[in-house]
Amino acid sequence: MRAAVNTARLCRNPGFLAGAVLTGLLVLTGLVSLVWTPHAFDAVAITQRMQGPSVAHWLGTDHFGRDIATRLMIGARNSLMVGLVAVGIGLVAGATLGLLAAARGGWVDDLVARGADIVFAFPAIVSAILITAVFGPGAINAIIAIGIFNVPVFARVSRGAARQIWGLEYARAGVATGKSSMLVTRDHVLPNIAPVLTVQATIQFAVAILAEAALAYLGLGTQPPAPSWGRMLFDAQTFMALDPKLAILPGLAIALAVLGLNLLGDGLRDGLDPRLRAERMGRA
Repeated sequence: MRAAVNTARLCRNPGFLAGAVLTGLLVLTGLVSLVWTPHAFDAVAITQRMQGPSVAHWLGTDHFGRDIATRLMIGARNSLMVGLVAVGIGLVAGATLGLLAAARGGWVDDLVARGADIVFAFPAIVSAILITAVFGPGAINAIIAIGIFNVPVFARVSRGAARQIWGLEYARAGVATGKSSMLVTRDHVLPNIAPVLTVQATIQFAVAILAEAALAYLGLGTQPPAPSWGRMLFDAQTFMALDPKLAILPGLAIALAVLGLNLLGDGLRDGLDPRLRAERMGRA
């Protein structure tokens, strides 16, 4: 029996609704930036540097006179791209390994579990530093580092959920009828753990955005002149006393994006398994 989202419960969940709105705004901003921005992101106007909000510049300008709203919009697009690719790498590779480990068991299961432990010993930022030390800094290398960090996360989640499905009668019945373990995985296991993977992907998306911002701040991620929320924070630290909005606006964008995705993931988890919500309320 496949897990299903309780739509009515989700609609009554204020956290989920808030997360959906914030995430929707993030996606909408990124999509709009593909076809329109108020100004060119690299248009420099020194005579208009660090101006306040105006009709021409909705959120003001930075220390080079560049439009902040434009750079935030393109930063949202870059964050979405990094999140989608990095989470996609982790989801495809990690879920494949986890499903294979649950289906085969034995030494395959042990190998996947121990491999995940090894990768977990190197967080995304440490992995990025190692990768960029060899290949140089850049958005692509940051995406690869974050994606590698996501692989063991999805491997563990899919392995644990798949092993539960394999313990049920209909999965064992599929093997008894002559189906191979891979066919049972495709027809029965994967559809049943797909909602769990969706929730985890939402949460890891938030982690990827935060990691990308951190790497850009350290100079290991998106490189100038391409806008990045993390790079905007790095550039703003010198001008905090003169113009605090240079740091407040990108910091707020990161916080709202991560908050929205986390709320969305928590809401989806409650919708998939109402027992989790009941347990939390009981502990509260």
